[in-house]
Amino acid sequence: MTLNPLAIHLHLRILLLNLIIVKLPDSLRKQLKIPLGILLPIGQDNKENIQKQLSNNPYVITVGDKTTEKMIEYEIIPSLQIIDGFEKRQKREFPKHGNECELKIDNPAAEITLESIEIIKKAFEMDSPVRLIVNGEEDLLVLPVCIHAPKNSVVLYGQPNKGLVLVQITTEIRNKAQTLLDLMI
Repeated sequence: MTLNPLAIHLHLRILLLNLIIVKLPDSLRKQLKIPLGILLPIGQDNKENIQKQLSNNPYVITVGDKTTEKMIEYEIIPSLQIIDGFEKRQKREFPKHGNECELKIDNPAAEITLESIEIIKKAFEMDSPVRLIVNGEEDLLVLPVCIHAPKNSVVLYGQPNKGLVLVQITTEIRNKAQTLLDLMI
C-alpha cells in the first residue's frame, strides 16, 4: 500500500487547524464588552443611521444572526455574513438569504480556531456574498475579521442589550484586534 504524500499533508493540515485554538481568558471578558467601533443604541440602529456610516460602497461584513437579518431587511446585503443559528444563546432560524455561497466551520464557544481564521481569509477572496455558518459560536470571530478584512470594510455586530456596533476597518482597528487576539491563550 502506497500513501499519497499530498493526501497525508492535507490530512495533517486539517488536523492541525482543528487543534490550534485560542481561548478567551476570564481576564479579557470585560475588555471585549467595549465596542470596537461606533455603537448605535437600540432604537437608533435604523437603516438611515446605518447608511450614514456606510460611505464609498464599503465591503460590509456582519457577525451575528440578528445583525445579518437586520442588514438583509434593510437591503444592505453583507459581502460576508457570519452566523451560528443562535441569538442570545437561544436557537433560531438562520436569516433568510438569497444566493450566498455557504461555508461551514466548527468554532467552539469562547474560542477561535485556526481553521476559522483560515476560512475567514478564504471568504475574503471569494465572490460575494459569502455566508459562513458556524457550528459553535461566532461572537469572537469579530477579531480575526477585523484583522483580515479588505480595505474599505465595515464590520457590523450586535452588542447585547445595547445596540449595533459599526467598525470602520483602519490600521488602528486592525492593531487593536490583533492585540486582543494576542492576549487570548
